[in-house]
Amino acid sequence: MTHALTDAALAELLARAAGDELLRVRRESGLEGKELGKAGDAGAQELLAALLDEHRPDDAVLSEEAKDSEARLSADRVWIIDPLDGTREYSEGRADWAVHIALWIEGELALGAVGIPGEDLVLVSSSVAAAPEATDDAPVRLAVSRSRPPAVTEPVRAALDAELLPMGSAGVKIAAVVRGQVDAYVHAGGQYQWDSAAPIAVARAAGLFTSRIDGSPLVYNGPDPYLPDLVVCRPGLAPRILAAIAENTHGES
Repeated sequence: MTHALTDAALAELLARAAGDELLRVRRESGLEGKELGKAGDAGAQELLAALLDEHRPDDAVLSEEAKDSEARLSADRVWIIDPLDGTREYSEGRADWAVHIALWIEGELALGAVGIPGEDLVLVSSSVAAAPEATDDAPVRLAVSRSRPPAVTEPVRAALDAELLPMGSAGVKIAAVVRGQVDAYVHAGGQYQWDSAAPIAVARAAGLFTSRIDGSPLVYNGPDPYLPDLVVCRPGLAPRILAAIAENTHGES
C-alpha cells in the first residue's frame, strides 16, 4: 500500500482521472443518449475503483455505481463517490455535469473534490477559495434543476424575490454557489449521499451555510444512503430560506 499521495491530492487525482475517462468515452465511443450515460458511468466507476484499490486498499467505499457493503458502517475511513453526477447532461453533450469524490473520517466529512470536466475544473475543499461576497444591489440568484425544479423552490424564490438559474447536476449547482455564480441552492424530494457529500465538503470549506431543509445537519455514511434534501447558501440568506421552507407547511417528501 502506498500513501505517497495525501488524501486531498488523491481526491483531486480521482476527480481528474474520472473526468478524463468520461470525456474520452463521450468523444470516442460513438454512443448516444442512455447508452452513452451507462458506458460513461461504468468506465468512470471501474477507473475509480482501481485507483482506490491501488492507493487506499484498506478504506471502505460508498459509490452510486457499486454494490453497497455494511463494512463501511464500522470503517473509520469511507470514500463517498459519484462517478458521474448529471448523466443526462453528460449524454446531451453539455458541460454541467460533475464527478464527486468525498472522504468521510470517523463521523465527519474530511474533504471533497468536485470535478467539472467540461470546464477543466476541480474544486478541492483543502484549497478552495472563500465564496465571493454578495453585491448589495444585485438580485438573489437561485440554482434550480433544468428539468424538474422541486416544489420547495417556489416559496424560497418568493421570499428572496430571487432569479432562477436552471443548471444541471447537483454538484454543478453547489459549485455555482461556491463560485459566486448563484447565491443559493435548495433541493427536496430525492437525492443520495453520493449526490452531495463531495460538494457539501467543498461548500463548507468555502464558508457557506449547509443543512437539511429543516435546518438539521447533513449526516453522511448512514446505513441508508438516501439523503433527500439540502440547503446550500450564503450564510446571511440561511434564516430567510429556512423560514420560507418552514412556512410552506409540507415542502416535499
